[in-house]
Amino acid sequence: MNNLWKNIKKFPLFIISVFIGFFLTTIQPFFKLLRNQNKTIIIPTIIVTILLIVYNTLRLMLEIT
Repeated sequence: MNNLWKNIKKFPLFIISVFIGFFLTTIQPFFKLLRNQNKTIIIPTIIVTILLIVYNTLRLMLEIT
């Protein structure tokens, strides 16, 4: 396991490409949904709603005013 981390530290581009690949793989279905005109409004609304729920939950849990 120690040898694995030594190899990963040698290749920072590998780490960057893994993160970019994960991001593109995760976001790609949303781009397909956005091509449909009806879902262009629904997707951002859902994303904003989820972000607001997470924000309010964290704010209440951490007692931030």
